[in-house]
Amino acid sequence: MFSMKYILSVDQGTTGTRAAIYDENGEMIAWTYKRHKQILPKPGWVEHDPLEIWNNTVKVMREAVEKAGIDPREIAGIGVTNQRETTIVWEKETGRPVYNAIVWQDSRTMSRCDNLKFGGIENEIIRPLTGLYAHTYFSATKLEWILKHIRDGVERAKKGELLFGTVDTWLIWNMTRGSENITPERGGAHVTDPSNASRTMLMDIEKLQWSTELLEVFGIPEEMLPVIKPSSYPESYGLLRKDILGVEIPVLGDLGDQQAALVGQAAFESGEVKCTYGTGSFILMNIGGSPKLSSQGLLTTVAYHFKGYPPRYALEGSIAYSGAAIEWLREGLGIIKDPKETEEICNSIYVEGSAGVFFVPAFSGLYAPYWDTKARGLIIGITRYTKREHIVFAVLESIAFRVRDVVDAMAIDSGIEPLVIKVDGGVSKNNCLLQLQADILGKRVVRPINIETTSLGAAFAAGLAARLWKNLDELKKIWRPDKVFEPFMPKSLREEKYKWWLRAVERALKWLDHEASS
Repeated sequence: MFSMKYILSVDQGTTGTRAAIYDENGEMIAWTYKRHKQILPKPGWVEHDPLEIWNNTVKVMREAVEKAGIDPREIAGIGVTNQRETTIVWEKETGRPVYNAIVWQDSRTMSRCDNLKFGGIENEIIRPLTGLYAHTYFSATKLEWILKHIRDGVERAKKGELLFGTVDTWLIWNMTRGSENITPERGGAHVTDPSNASRTMLMDIEKLQWSTELLEVFGIPEEMLPVIKPSSYPESYGLLRKDILGVEIPVLGDLGDQQAALVGQAAFESGEVKCTYGTGSFILMNIGGSPKLSSQGLLTTVAYHFKGYPPRYALEGSIAYSGAAIEWLREGLGIIKDPKETEEICNSIYVEGSAGVFFVPAFSGLYAPYWDTKARGLIIGITRYTKREHIVFAVLESIAFRVRDVVDAMAIDSGIEPLVIKVDGGVSKNNCLLQLQADILGKRVVRPINIETTSLGAAFAAGLAARLWKNLDELKKIWRPDKVFEPFMPKSLREEKYKWWLRAVERALKWLDHEASS
């Protein structure tokens, strides 16, 4: 007789897929990771191969279990977390994608989003129902684009031949395809959760249901949409196919990656804030049981909905380029050989700083709180004295400035001035960046022992459903801090630097104005 004391967490991200095994103490005992290809057909277009993602998911699940040295029969449940908004359409009968996954970073539908803004649809329908802006970031215009660019897309969707999902839906459908508890004619379990559905620009965030009004705006047949179920679901979405790990395991948890990080940080109280530094930076503030529209350029989103608990909402500010900006220093400019160099460079010139250089990472526009897809990146303040170290420092500083843009907006929207920011993600390993963040914010920054909080959040959701952990209080006890960064920069200097940053942003936002007048 096997004791079910482990959770398998699948964390499917923008650049790769991680599988991790967690024990009953919330400790990660094994993990594996596999990258996938970034497909860039045209400027502003970003795609992934859904089949490559699925095949990688199977590989990392198997490798994680093997690495942990456990019997799969000891796994109580599976939690899934994923890159959000990324859009996949596939054939129900064959499981074959009809087009590559269109990634959240993709901006091909910019003109469509502009029309939604200028036509009043954003303010009249989209914002009140979804808490979002009409932006290329979200799934609706991506899905609309796919249906218009494949043969008989809308007609086939109406007939139930095509299915839509964000990456969580795609993975769970494939995981459960052919399971004994899924009827053959339905294929896999076609489900999602409110945290992911709230990012499609198609869900009414108060009712936690697909909006018929929004489906009509985008011409999307409801027949192709997944069923929305709680983020932590004891009844299970379905059972993992036996051919993957040799045993059927219930899939019990589903969260979008940034909401999963909020859960993994045990930020269950109103006013708690987390910032994940990955490809981009994503800041979420728990605002409680009622959605509140932002007046400061932030998003209102579903944080999580655990069965047996009321849904919780969050304010979110998304920043497209953080870790990706550091990668640009290596791949684009070639002025560093390894991202780890940035910490050493930052420490070596911390007192001097960037020597007046400011960098705005608007490679594909600026997200929250500006929401300007036409903004373009810039480096400004260069003199003959400027060295590569100053540019590297300015890039790190830009990450901290962009986070402050969002945190300041959250304080205004919520009426709560957060004193502590919980941080995680791969880039949070950079101690100098986190010190910069504390100084630019004037707030305490806390990094937990386990910075893979996205993966942990998915495990928490599944573990709650499996009764491995009984309630949220038990999850709070698992979360433990590793290092605390206190601000020491004088307030006058901090505000002076931020004033100059805002001037640089103003230039980036007005790039096309300058271009037109030249």
